[in-house]
Amino acid sequence: MTDLKLTIRRELPADAEAVEKLHERAFGPGRFARTAFRLREGVPPLADLSFTALVGTLIVGSVRVSPVMAGEEPALVLGPLTVDPAFENRGIGAALMNASLDAARKAGHSLVLLVGDAPYYARFGFAPVPPGQFTLPGPVDPRRFLACPLQDGVMERARGPVTALRPAR
Repeated sequence: MTDLKLTIRRELPADAEAVEKLHERAFGPGRFARTAFRLREGVPPLADLSFTALVGTLIVGSVRVSPVMAGEEPALVLGPLTVDPAFENRGIGAALMNASLDAARKAGHSLVLLVGDAPYYARFGFAPVPPGQFTLPGPVDPRRFLACPLQDGVMERARGPVTALRPAR
């Protein structure tokens, strides 16, 4: 098999359909019932923090980031992070995570939340949210509710319900 170069770039509006198909293949129809999906429902991902991974012209990975409030603290919810099953274990997820978190830091964001596998996300600075610090709009395994502070002191001042920031109509 020929090695094709991996390209990480910001997600473009034209990528939306291919990214949705990628999510469908990776997560199936059950993805709509998840608590993390509730935070993103009706909220477009932030274009400057959402990235795609391409091999040639094929989209093989995606990470999306949406705005939320964590109590009174503006924050981000990362997800989904998706890699096409045929391209797993090649560092694509890590490249997408690093691109997104680097962009969030450079843009001055203070906190990123996600629901995911703690051992995987720990290498990017995520740790379980302390019990009772935040509440989500649905059930979640507390071991999978993770936070990555991007600024000092944010975990000391942020607490309360995590709610979506829906665009004004």
